[in-house]
Amino acid sequence: MESVCEQLRGAHDDGDEEEEEEEEGGRAMLWSLQEALERQTLQIGASACGATAVVDVLRALGVDVAPEEADRCVQTRLRRTESPLPDYLLSRSEAGATHAQLIAGAEEASKGEVMGRFFHLHPRRRVKLIPWLARWIRRGAVPVATMNMQLSVPAGEEVPDAWHHQLIFGVAPNAVFMTNPLDVVSEDEVHQRLCSESVLLIRREDVLQRLKPDSCMSGFSESQSDPRWKDLDVEGQVRQLVREEEQERPLLTHITIPAAYSSGVTLFARRQSGVGQELLSAPELPLL
Repeated sequence: MESVCEQLRGAHDDGDEEEEEEEEGGRAMLWSLQEALERQTLQIGASACGATAVVDVLRALGVDVAPEEADRCVQTRLRRTESPLPDYLLSRSEAGATHAQLIAGAEEASKGEVMGRFFHLHPRRRVKLIPWLARWIRRGAVPVATMNMQLSVPAGEEVPDAWHHQLIFGVAPNAVFMTNPLDVVSEDEVHQRLCSESVLLIRREDVLQRLKPDSCMSGFSESQSDPRWKDLDVEGQVRQLVREEEQERPLLTHITIPAAYSSGVTLFARRQSGVGQELLSAPELPLL
């Protein structure tokens, strides 16, 4: 944590020297680094990054809610790790929460005082991310990023196995400050993760260890209401893994399945505030 804090302080201090940039919308903070250290909520449970973000959103907007209540309102979905492969894959595609669940959960937990508006960033939009975030933060909005963490993975690091919701507590030129975990990430890296198709990579071993001799994958894609299961040929990908095992030539490290999540940013505000009303009427970000 010490190295992360030093990185955060460095980015924070660099921003202090950018007075002209700040005037142009390049820097804005909901919390200082010290406040973020004191106020942030650490992950409250399995797959509960969305509910964790909602706790911090409400806190930033002056509404205190117990983590357990936020999780109940968000209706976090869990992975069904003991299920047969088809049901396990289905549970993985929707584990956690979508941005719509975050918005509904924040509204319920705050008894209607807090609202949210989601802005899609995929397909790619015509927007300068940091100035756009800075303008909304200055108006009093609280951003939460919904990101595909399987993108922009540093060389040599393991591919994460999930998407992630993180509260953005500030931005500076080429730096985005986030909680859970407390981190500073470059604009380019965040933008890549915010601009993703709704897909999820499942590790080879997570598939094979649930593939039993009597597992029935036949017709699996057709049984799903979402046509993307068939479009992605999930059944065919599983069969490819089996063939590779039989031939002792493992090539695929993951299979790709549909994900329930959409990449982008949800901006939260008090419903009766000026920024809340502005969010309701704000246009979608234009496509490139």
